[in-house]
Amino acid sequence: MPSYLSLLNWTDQGVRDIKNSYQRVDAAKQAARDAGGRIIFFYMTMGQYDLAVLTELPNDEVAAKYLLALGGLGNVRSTTLKAFTEAEFRTIIGAPPLPPRTDMR
Repeated sequence: MPSYLSLLNWTDQGVRDIKNSYQRVDAAKQAARDAGGRIIFFYMTMGQYDLAVLTELPNDEVAAKYLLALGGLGNVRSTTLKAFTEAEFRTIIGAPPLPPRTDMR
């Protein structure tokens, strides 16, 4: 399933209601599930962006609808990148596949 890395910044509205932002994260996770995907990770960050979120969604059209719906709520602005795993990267460049894992994790 395609992955999308979103770098987000809170809007003034989002910061004013920061105490309820955990509920917005829960709602975003549910919206991703409803769209047939999932949020893989969510990080609050320090620096140029306030949040970093990696989401898997079925395709670019679903991802665009999902991100537009979240942005339309007015709490965050996003910059989103389509992300490729190492295995996908290797396929794209014609490299050998990942070797099998040998650790016991």
